Amino acid sequence: MRFMMLVIPKGYEKASPDTMPDADQVAEMMKYNESLAKAGVLLNLDGLLPPSAGVRVSFAAGKPKVTDGPFAEAKECVGGYWMIQVKSREEAIEWAKRAPMSDNEIIEVRQVQEMDDFPADVRAAAAGLDELIGKK
Repeated sequence: MRFMMLVIPKGYEKASPDTMPDADQVAEMMKYNESLAKAGVLLNLDGLLPPSAGVRVSFAAGKPKVTDGPFAEAKECVGGYWMIQVKSREEAIEWAKRAPMSDNEIIEVRQVQEMDDFPADVRAAAAGLDELIGKK
């Protein structure tokens, strides 16, 4: 089972585009990342720039509209993620509980929908997806 662990840092929605993590925080996080890798559960990870460096594309009346960040209505935002592959939801939660987070951070754990989770008609409509994204 694949799970995405999303980091939600409080206040990041208002951070400036050049906000960077502290080197000590990164060193501590690297220890955690190495433990995920050594356990063989880490598939991918990345940090994200703050919303002030991003854009949103909305589709009112079917027409795309681009809005530069920061976004006034944003109450929470994703600051980064880990993609892990584990045997259960409980195992994913245990990994999230080990992350070196501060008081102003939350980790949201969400299971990735696998193609086998969908009914046959949806799988048929998505035929060829694996080839598009380079999966075997």
